[in-house]
Amino acid sequence: MNSIKSIVFLGLSSLFLIGCGASKSSFTNLKPLTSETVPLKNGKISEAELLRWSHLDLIKDTIPGMSVDRAYAELLKNRKGQKVIVAVIDSGTDIEHDDLKGRVWTNAKEIPGNGIDDDNNGYIDDIHGWNFLGDVVHETLELTRIVRKGDDGSETYQKALKKLDEEKKEALTNKQQIDFIIAADKGISEHLKKEDYTLQEVKSILTTNPTLGNYKMAMMQFLAKSSREEFMKEVNEYGEHIYDQLNYNLNTEYNGRKALGDNHEDFSTKSYGNNQVWGPDKKHALHGTHVAGIIAQVRGNNLGGDGVATNVEIMAIRAVPNGDEYDKDIALAIRYAADNGAKVINGSFGKGFSPQREWVHEAIQYAASKDVLFVHAAGNDGENLNVVESFPNDRIGDKEIADNFIKIGALNFDYGSKTVADFSNYGKTDVDVFAPGVKIYATVPNQEFKYEQGTSMASPNAAGVAALIRSYYPTLTAPQVKMILKESGIAINKTVVVGGDTTNKLPFSELSTTGKIVNAYNALLMADKIANSTGNVSK
Repeated sequence: MNSIKSIVFLGLSSLFLIGCGASKSSFTNLKPLTSETVPLKNGKISEAELLRWSHLDLIKDTIPGMSVDRAYAELLKNRKGQKVIVAVIDSGTDIEHDDLKGRVWTNAKEIPGNGIDDDNNGYIDDIHGWNFLGDVVHETLELTRIVRKGDDGSETYQKALKKLDEEKKEALTNKQQIDFIIAADKGISEHLKKEDYTLQEVKSILTTNPTLGNYKMAMMQFLAKSSREEFMKEVNEYGEHIYDQLNYNLNTEYNGRKALGDNHEDFSTKSYGNNQVWGPDKKHALHGTHVAGIIAQVRGNNLGGDGVATNVEIMAIRAVPNGDEYDKDIALAIRYAADNGAKVINGSFGKGFSPQREWVHEAIQYAASKDVLFVHAAGNDGENLNVVESFPNDRIGDKEIADNFIKIGALNFDYGSKTVADFSNYGKTDVDVFAPGVKIYATVPNQEFKYEQGTSMASPNAAGVAALIRSYYPTLTAPQVKMILKESGIAINKTVVVGGDTTNKLPFSELSTTGKIVNAYNALLMADKIANSTGNVSK
């Protein structure tokens, strides 16, 4: 992803290293943070630290957060930035959440509820964004759609068919396990005549019934690590995921697009969907609401967590179903964001096949022409993206097609050999930098908060820092902000476990183009030097 480098990028990078010449920085005497003398953390992370670990400081706290709290306390105090619009292309966003109050973009060119496309952009009453999925919730994976179309003799079809067979086999195996656990829980509950039973009560069961005996042994193992309530909550959530895979994602007979009434292979039509940005039911907007909260939830209000950025408005664009997104929807969503004033786009989605990838590439290039930075999640398969293809990306073969696209891997809060999240994709060519992505606390629909994890959480953490930079240093361009996020990060000089496989250890420096983790404090120092070198800086 480094193939496009202009003289100005190299010059700006040098500026950070050698100073600004005649121009004076606001932070002349401050030095960037490094990891050279950071000890490993002794003891378990506390509950208070876990709630906001992504904002903590590697030096002060020995936790690989982004130094957001330190940046606000030492660099941004008594300063006012400009408002920045961040587009969240996702599953939908609960814009009525109390911790997102004052953080939602409003289209001033549109009159609410009059049924007229006042701004003539093709979308009627798009007050806070657009929903390209209409009432569709579930969808197939892209590989399922390729197989459904039939064998065209292509290598792509053969790859998709092989992958579909593998995914189905795995899902069916997981279904058997889930069904057994649910049956075991029911059997134990009926025997004890109570639902909320304890480990001790399970141990006390005396039976000659072989089925009940198997249930007892299984539940004893499970409840040794958590309560029945916590365990079964996780089982039911995972079970829902497995059944969704079999009923929708991997089902060649299912076609969610039919209800939308749009041809996903015809890019000439764009006026489909509606303006209900959380979709048909807020509960299905959990992912997007969580992402929005990471970026923008109100700081310091004693409600839930804190967002990375303060002077932001979230533009909610629903284009990611429960399944794989369509290339057409993503391309139009990117263009919608760029046309309506977004300066940062977060994309916490991805897939392994992309039949119309050129539409997405053209949309990324269009966003670049509008000076929009696209921050994208690396994916959660624990794979090396130098070997495994993942979409969207910003290249055709080895050639980079735009300079406004940055891909983010996920960090764990455990500084040391387990610093990289065990699910995170990585890659010296495709992944640019890492950010916190394990147990991130943020908004979810219907006034609630929740811990979630994934590169889907790492990406908005990085996008939040990008929004901070663009708020306080609005003269900096999208390529400059991308360069700052990468080059100002803290280098981690450790060997780490990747892909969750303890036998697979690599130097952190080999997992991305930079070998660094996003750091808001350092990013603002670098942004300040670069902006002051041109004499244009927001005070």
